[in-house]
This record gives sequence, C-alpha cells and structure tokens, in this order.
Amino acid sequence: MIVWLNGTFGAGKTTAARELLDLLPGSVLYDPELIGTGLRLMLPEKRLGEVSDYQDLPCWRRLVVDTAAALLSEIGGGPLVVPMTLLRQEYRDEIFGGLAARRIAVRHFVLDAEETVLRERIEQRADIPGDPVANAEVRGWCLEQLAAYREALPWLTADAHVVDTTGMGPRATAERVAEAIREGAGVCDIVQTPEPTAETLAAGVLLFDEEDRVLLVDPTYKPGWEFPGGVVEPGEAPARAGMREVAEELGLHLPTVPRLLVVDWEPPLPPGYGGLRLLFDGGRLGAAEAERLLLPGAELRGWRFASEDEAAAMLPPVRLTRLRWALRARERATVLNLEAGVPVGS
Repeated sequence: MIVWLNGTFGAGKTTAARELLDLLPGSVLYDPELIGTGLRLMLPEKRLGEVSDYQDLPCWRRLVVDTAAALLSEIGGGPLVVPMTLLRQEYRDEIFGGLAARRIAVRHFVLDAEETVLRERIEQRADIPGDPVANAEVRGWCLEQLAAYREALPWLTADAHVVDTTGMGPRATAERVAEAIREGAGVCDIVQTPEPTAETLAAGVLLFDEEDRVLLVDPTYKPGWEFPGGVVEPGEAPARAGMREVAEELGLHLPTVPRLLVVDWEPPLPPGYGGLRLLFDGGRLGAAEAERLLLPGAELRGWRFASEDEAAAMLPPVRLTRLRWALRARERATVLNLEAGVPVGS
C-alpha cells in the first residue's frame, strides 16, 4: 500500500510523513523528489531546459511508479509513505493508474491549511543552510505555487481525503492521517488495468452525434482523452470486444456490429509493447441516447463530443493520427490499413 500525502508547500507533508512512520508498522519513507534530483544530474541540459518542472518529464512519472513497485517488493509490502505534491490531474492519473496496474493500493490524502498559515510556514523555510540567497529563491518559488494549488483544489478535494493542518503540528497531523487510514479513508478508487507483457490487440469504437462530432472519453487511469474501447480478450472477436467496452464504459448497447474503419499497427516503443489497434464506426447517437450515457467513476472521469479540430487539442498525437485516418475512411466508406499511423497497401 502507498499513503500519498499531497498538498502544497507549507502544508507539512514531509514532517508529517516522518511522524507517520512511527504510527504505521513496517512503513518506509519514499520521496520521489530524489528521482527528480537524479534526473537533473543525468539528463542533458537541453532536455532540462524544455521543462519548467521535473514532473513534466515522462521518465520521472514512469520512474516514480517503477521505483515504488521495486521498493515494495524489496521491503515485503510496505506501506510506503509518499510526501509529494501532485497538482496536475493528468499526472495523478498517469502515476496512480500505473500503480493500480501493478495492483498497488493507494490512499490519497491532501494536507491543507489556511493560506495565511501556508505563507507563514513557507517564509520560515531554510532548505539550504548558510545560503540566504538560495533560500530566498526557494521560498519565492514555493509562494508562486500557491496559485496552482488553489486552482487544483476542486479536483483534489473530490479525489482525496482532506486533512486540515491549520493549528496542528506534525505529530497531530500524522495521528489524524493514521486514524483516517484505519477508518478506510483516502481509498483511490481507480481502475486497475494490467500492464501488458506482450503485444496487444485493442478495439475502439467511434460514436458520433447529429453534428458528426466524435465521442471522446477522459480516463482516470492514464493521461489524455481516448475513444471508448479497450483490449480484446483471448478468444474474443474484435468488433464484439468494442461493443462490450462501449456497454461497460458508457452503458450503451449497440444494436448491430460496428463497421471496421482502420487497422493500425503500433510499433513497440519501450516500455510499451505495441500491437494492432482497430477503430470501428459505431454510428450516430441521438440527443436522447447521449443523455442516457453512464460513466463508471473508477474508470472514466468524463465524456464529450468533439470536432476534428477540437480533438486535435485533446488527443495524444498517435491517437489523433489514427482518428483522422478513421474519419477519412468513414467519408470514403472504405477500410484503411496503417502501419504506425501511415496508410500502406492502397
């Protein structure tokens, strides 16, 4: 199990985490900031200059998950206490989804305090002994993050168990968190999608509204929007798999087997294994049908119809390319065979 202590600077995450080690038998402190420090030493300056925060590095987010799994294996189960700020919901999705895929349970807590208290605590920070200039820079950077924290609070408070640390010291905060854990609070109800161990076959279904906008869904367990669909189970027909996924994800039962639009071979790109990706045409949904769509909270956060231009700002590049060719195939009433997003054999 992982106990993730989230919150902005000054909330008391690190000091409470150390106290929490005494209250959770067998627990170990895991600080992902050390991974960021290591990447700063190893990555080229050019790459580091392309991001404003090490959390923006995909390898940091991947290493956070991999390191957690390795630590839990090494210590025999944990729990791991993680004092780490995560204010971008898509990063939370990616990291917590990766942990869920490894069957690692997460308890998510947000340590909060009144802003005046947060500012006072930040002003008292002295992270670098004997270097007042560097300390002032750190305090200034921490104060700048308060605005991002306020902006993230709506999704944070909906996602995690909040502990108000105003007027509480580290020990009292840790005791409050330990009590909440015993009461079952902070459970992160996120879908557990197993990590692939070989190439996979996946089927997606494109559904359209009366304006021919395509339906996209927002998964809780990975970054970026997606099409309804998923991995084809052994012995399952791909089109039927797409129909099953649409029913499971949206509560919509397609009356007929959807027509194939695109077959795309996705090459292996470590740590992914690639495989075949199929997109089917699920047809148009009337307004009444769209109003009846249901979302499993542990798997999908939201859905919306999007034009091709709108989808360009929502989908990762690989999915966007696949969608664009699928739309062309739909217009021409044909099927396109792609390799890495490029049509072949036509």
